Amino acid sequence: MSQLNKKERTGRIAMPEQPAKVRRHNFDEVALGYTAAEAIAEASRCLQCRTPRCVEGCPVSVNIPEFIKRIAQGDPESAAEKLFETNMLPAVCGRVCPQETQCEELCILGKKGEPVAIGRLERYAADEARAVGNKNLKIEDRLKTEKKTGGIRSPTEKTVAVIGSGPAGLTAAADLAKYGHKVTIYESLHLPGGVLTYGIPGFRLPKNIVKAEIEDVLELGIGLKTDYVIGRIKTLDEIAEEFDAVFIGTGAGLPNFMGIEGENLNGVYSANEFLTRMNLMKAYEPDADTMIRKGKNVIVVGGGNVAMDAARSALRLGAENVTVVYRRSDAELPARREEIEHAKHEGIEFCLLANPTRIIGDYGDGTPQDRKFDVKAVECIKMELGGPDESGRRRPEPVSGSEFMIDADIVIVAIGTSPNPLIYIGASGIEKTKSGTVAVNDRLQSAKENIFAGGDAVTGAATVISAMGAGKKAAAEIDKYLMRK
Repeated sequence: MSQLNKKERTGRIAMPEQPAKVRRHNFDEVALGYTAAEAIAEASRCLQCRTPRCVEGCPVSVNIPEFIKRIAQGDPESAAEKLFETNMLPAVCGRVCPQETQCEELCILGKKGEPVAIGRLERYAADEARAVGNKNLKIEDRLKTEKKTGGIRSPTEKTVAVIGSGPAGLTAAADLAKYGHKVTIYESLHLPGGVLTYGIPGFRLPKNIVKAEIEDVLELGIGLKTDYVIGRIKTLDEIAEEFDAVFIGTGAGLPNFMGIEGENLNGVYSANEFLTRMNLMKAYEPDADTMIRKGKNVIVVGGGNVAMDAARSALRLGAENVTVVYRRSDAELPARREEIEHAKHEGIEFCLLANPTRIIGDYGDGTPQDRKFDVKAVECIKMELGGPDESGRRRPEPVSGSEFMIDADIVIVAIGTSPNPLIYIGASGIEKTKSGTVAVNDRLQSAKENIFAGGDAVTGAATVISAMGAGKKAAAEIDKYLMRK
């Protein structure tokens, strides 16, 4: 491994990107990835700590120093093999996980300089292994290696149903298959992947990457049934009777709204609908049959990653002005700072310390049948930050008499989501919380003995990697349950 002096260790290697003026007009991936030389130089910054705290910050317990060491030695395929031992979606995680608040936050180099770019190196290793044709990374070869090391067990004849094929479901399914159980995934949509497929835009997470890593998971011998809505085609009770164990990983796909006047006007979308039309139904393609409004003035309400994704997608659809309206200040924006800066560089405006009070419609002058009922503007009120709320953040409070208007023909509401209640239809013995999430114990086991749950279905909307961590924990607990039986 090459050695760097202390001065060279303080600054990380920048990730090449499409220029903002170019990328704001296309849906191609913004970050272009490291070259081999850049990856080796960045990996060589790693101190290879004897007690690596970075691993403590990884929800799926990747052996971070080891895979980075292999990159520094010029062997990205071997690095990818190490990643796959604990994470079946490394190319996904390398792109969308908030490493800056997890593994990288604990990197000792970050105390006096910049932490090692762990996420970017994870992406590099996974992409390089696939770019060379996966010749040395075939699933059969990986399985043989893991069987030798005890990472994969012989078949147990136990059956497990995984409901939902998002990050939690895919991770749980992969680990359960490695434990030797027979796994079947049930997905309500026509393509697997959950939020990875329908939620996160291609300029942040290319769909060919998602498809390839899902195929890796399925090659573990996992069955997949798409267009299969549990609660409609079969009830949860029926599934629990058919399988030895069940994992609910249905995510949080039910959009929240503000409950203000005008939310039923034409041109008002939930971020879920807008992004699903974009990503799953390919509304961004010129010849797509998907119906979607391409507004001139777009307002996005919210400040999380979903809001950034919606705003940046609207811009790429051709909007002249895109404004993010958020009720707190820039410091409280919950989105990843990288996504916020990307949005600003692309020309998206931020109207901070403001909150919509009503959506104004253009009702036209004709008969009721002729009226348009379209969005015309959004009335907002200025906010100021008071004392902390239950989340620990300062509470936004309206400033009396400070209302103002913003022109808009499209409004996208991105203020959070809740679990879809369909799963509870025909589900006796399952308890849910006030917020609609599945109630589980510390083993992620529900009130019904053989049903477990994890990810956003339990916590509410969170991150991809936290859902994967929950899927991993649930798989281990399900395995203990089945083996006791």
